[in-house]
Amino acid sequence: MNAVQAQAMRHLLERQDVAALGTLHKGEPFVSMVPYALAPGGHGFVIHVSRLATHTKDMETDPRVSLLVMDERTSEVPPQALPRVTVQGDARPCAPDAPVYAAAREAYLSRFPNSQEMFGFADFSLFVIAPRSLRVVGGFAQAWSVTAADYARFMAAGG
Repeated sequence: MNAVQAQAMRHLLERQDVAALGTLHKGEPFVSMVPYALAPGGHGFVIHVSRLATHTKDMETDPRVSLLVMDERTSEVPPQALPRVTVQGDARPCAPDAPVYAAAREAYLSRFPNSQEMFGFADFSLFVIAPRSLRVVGGFAQAWSVTAADYARFMAAGG
């Protein structure tokens, strides 16, 4: 991945704030929607989810997840050519006493300030999704794979 591609990936992830979240539900694929924030320093993605949600129970049972972030649909770009990033990662609970909790919470609330009240709800908690690998599609015939280490380096360095 070159610097231009890295910047395009970063720009897409910073501009969009909702992802499709894939979990394993009783051994079967399950997809839902989650708002996300970027964890500081390129350390992944922060989600704030309810324990009542199927995907939360799934992540507690099996941390392997996938996120799909897509660019906005326009009439000028065929759906198959939409820029997108698919993340394969591990979702871990981020408890209030965890060393990264304050930074994760701040990242989430910076992106979703109206979520402040939900941090007082007993059934909501933070999870951090640490990428294992990423697949970035910039359009037709523009795809590349990214390691977790390269993702962290590109995101921490600003691309």
